[in-house]
Amino acid sequence: MKISSKTKDIVIVGIMSALLITVQVALSFLPNIELVSLLIIISTIVFGWKTLSIIYIFVFAEGLIFGFGSWWICYLYVWTVLMLITMIFRKNSSSFFWAVVAGTFGLGFGALCSIPYIFIGGFSMALAGFINGIPFDVTHCIANYIITLVLFKPLYNLLDWINRKGFGK
Repeated sequence: MKISSKTKDIVIVGIMSALLITVQVALSFLPNIELVSLLIIISTIVFGWKTLSIIYIFVFAEGLIFGFGSWWICYLYVWTVLMLITMIFRKNSSSFFWAVVAGTFGLGFGALCSIPYIFIGGFSMALAGFINGIPFDVTHCIANYIITLVLFKPLYNLLDWINRKGFGK
């Protein structure tokens, strides 16, 4: 039985959104150790622009689960930044390359998340928040690098296989 491309897209977006939410909530007790960055990178490589829908369903669900605080504002764009960076380099298949991208993204996460605070409390508030978060950004960098280096290939191969063969093609 052949599944229509629209049905396939809905299933992909739904499953990937649920996966992002599940891994984020499951690891939420660990500060800045997450799989979301890696999964967004792989989703972008495998599913392309569908990743935008995946991201925004994930972000909305995060708001429902954890509340729509000021942190949530940065989620509206920070994951899209990672997706756009990935779109530029999506032909690259090197685990090392993507580990460096994920690590760099983790290091810059705090700076990206400081942007709304410029409008909320001024530049000094944004700078103070950024400086205060540096230890978490370093943790985020190291964790993203290691997780991506180890899991990129197996997860990419799995999602690519599901995309190509797992829907009756």
